[in-house]
Order: sequence, then structure tokens, then C-alpha cells
Amino acid sequence: MFVVEDESSIASFVALYLKNAGYSVRTAANGSEALAQVAASLPTLIVLDLMLPDIDGIEVCRRIRKGSDVPILMLTARDEDVDKIIGLEVGADDYLTKPFNPRELVARVKSILRRAGSERRQIESKQLTHGDLMIDAGRREVRVGEEEIQLAPKEFDLLWELLDHRGLVLTRDQLLERVWGYTFAGDTRTVDVHVRQLRRKLGDASPIVTVWGVGYKVTPAKDAVRA
Repeated sequence: MFVVEDESSIASFVALYLKNAGYSVRTAANGSEALAQVAASLPTLIVLDLMLPDIDGIEVCRRIRKGSDVPILMLTARDEDVDKIIGLEVGADDYLTKPFNPRELVARVKSILRRAGSERRQIESKQLTHGDLMIDAGRREVRVGEEEIQLAPKEFDLLWELLDHRGLVLTRDQLLERVWGYTFAGDTRTVDVHVRQLRRKLGDASPIVTVWGVGYKVTPAKDAVRA
């Protein structure tokens, strides 16, 4: 576990709660140090502050995502949608706004790790196709025809969940629980941001349909196959 936070009191506070939950924790006080440590030894999860003194958390997250899908939980001191949306768009798995309840922090860390671990392994040999779209769970690859589409980890998991339940309407709360592992009330705008990103990246191949006032679904394709 890796905590990147320039305020030493917050870093110590977060590290303490994570250690009490049974995790081994390292810390870094700035973006440059964080990138160096991640390059040297990849952690199981990164708690990343948005506002860092040298390289901000958005850029740190973007650079990490170029070579790794390690889970990232972003912390922000500002309760502004733009910060959350940008963080999610560059590949953060989740975010918390300061001040936060440490128990919620630990709960979210456990949820992220659970989704990234055992449940991912359960589907690792499966593939889904929908028209020209193909998603391979084992390789964590998405292709439209011959072109590989780069997705952030939660974008991949969300697309898989919707494709795996094609024809069914999944509410935003259901998607938060199934993809993010929330067993408590979460911010459903997280789902909307990820759907918007998927549509942008997949273009005309995007199979996701909005069911207004309810959630999202994937309509069955004539040549849809589950391997």
C-alpha cells in the first residue's frame, strides 16, 4: 500500500488506519518521489492526493496509468465536480473528498482491492464480443475490429459488467456495488463519468444505452458471443 500526501499529519493519519486494517504502508510527500517509488516497486494500491507540491496528482495518475493498472484512490481537498471528473478520466478508480471518515477510506480500499483481486480472477479466462467489439478478461484487452482500445481499470470493469448482463437494465446503484464494490451509498456521478469515457473511446462501437431515470444497458447484438 502506498500513500502519496504532502501534509504529514494526514499521511500519518491515513497510514495508521491502513496499518491497523492489516496493510503494509509506504508514504511519499510529492509526485516525483511517488513516481520513483512506483517505478522501483509497484504497490497493491495507491492513495494519491490531488494537490501535491511539485507534480499534481492528476499528472502522477496519468503517468502511472501509462504502464500500470494498479488501483488508485484519489484524495481531494476541494469538493468540486471538475476535480473528481478529471481524476476519474485519467484513470483513478475512486476518490474521497477531505475531510473524510477513515472508516470509509478503509472500506473503499477493501472494495477496490476485492474487485481487483479475486473477482477479476474468476472471469480471467472469459471473452465477450458485441458486433466489432471484443473484450478479453484474461488479457484485460478491448478491441474494436483490429484496433486495441486503451481503457482505465474501472472503465474495463464497467464495460464487462454491462456486456455480461446484456439486455438487462442495471441501475447506477447496482453498478456502483458490482463494479466499485460499494455496500454503502456512493456518488452515482462516478458511473456517469465512466460511461461518458467509454462512449468517447469506443465511438460508434459503444453498445451502452441510457435508460433515462434508471441506469444503463447493452442491447443484444445479433452476433454477440460469450466464450
